[in-house]
Amino acid sequence: MSNSKETPKLTAGQEEKLKLITRNLQEVLGEDRLKEILTKRDLKVTGELPPQANLTSATLFPCVKLQTSSRPGSTRLDVYKIASNVTEHDAKKAGTEVVKQVNHPLLSSLLYPCLQALDEEYLKVDAQFGGNDQRKIFVFAGECLPQIGYDKRIHLMNPMVPGLKGSKMSSSEEDSKIDLLDSEEQLKRKINQAFCEPGNVDDNGVLSFCEHVLLPLRNSKDFEIKRAPEHGGNMMFKTFEELKDAFKKQTVHPGDLKKAVEGYLNELLKPIRAEFSSPEMKDLVARPTQKNQRRRRQLAFFIIAPVLNNLHSPTKAPALNSQCTLL
Repeated sequence: MSNSKETPKLTAGQEEKLKLITRNLQEVLGEDRLKEILTKRDLKVTGELPPQANLTSATLFPCVKLQTSSRPGSTRLDVYKIASNVTEHDAKKAGTEVVKQVNHPLLSSLLYPCLQALDEEYLKVDAQFGGNDQRKIFVFAGECLPQIGYDKRIHLMNPMVPGLKGSKMSSSEEDSKIDLLDSEEQLKRKINQAFCEPGNVDDNGVLSFCEHVLLPLRNSKDFEIKRAPEHGGNMMFKTFEELKDAFKKQTVHPGDLKKAVEGYLNELLKPIRAEFSSPEMKDLVARPTQKNQRRRRQLAFFIIAPVLNNLHSPTKAPALNSQCTLL
């Protein structure tokens, strides 16, 4: 007789929640545990907001997934416990993709994976959400927490989204990303310069915006690409797969796709720009101090989340109602 645990049976509503949670993710570690939780209650999730100096398009990806709540503190004793079990090699390996690698690392960089692992316990969450570059830290957390008496968590991973230049989105490369406070003119320039080769659906930042931000927020509303009648007239797409296939077959021209993305992004960014138009907010954005940087990130999420909620109509799909914390 098999001792393996049966996969939990989900209701139709729970299946829909699972689909929403895992949509567009590259990998899920602990899917059976995720299903088990959904049979009992809503999922509690934590994630890290990218620490860019500016409010960039990278901020949108976790925001589309998560809602925010307050962050409790952590404890010194558990840091000591983890530190007593973790070697320097393991700590460096866990942070390889997200911590700057140097010959003589600071102690803080070695503690980073330990502290991120402990966040899962002290935030009382079931899952942590992040980019696939966080995988080593997630695996590290899954190994370390049980060693000090805490449960292993679920880990949800987004694929690494290409920037507008076709490579990985970078905070240091201005034109590889959209700043959330970019003017319409700045947005137009960046989109027009973006890599969007005809028929190329790989490393295409413009298409990635459609897949990970614009189409999910449209919540089954058609994605419209406007074209002159002599060029075939307007095109409507219900899913990203339809859009991707049409672009691959070159029935959608890069110029037409860029115009559509520019229009939808301006629609998305307009209320965010308005919220940051006050003198106080302009001053906060203009002065890149460490204190202001953290405050900007917090304010950005509190402002962006309601905007996303308004765009994503709750009448068309069941809400996740997940308890989420953004670090």
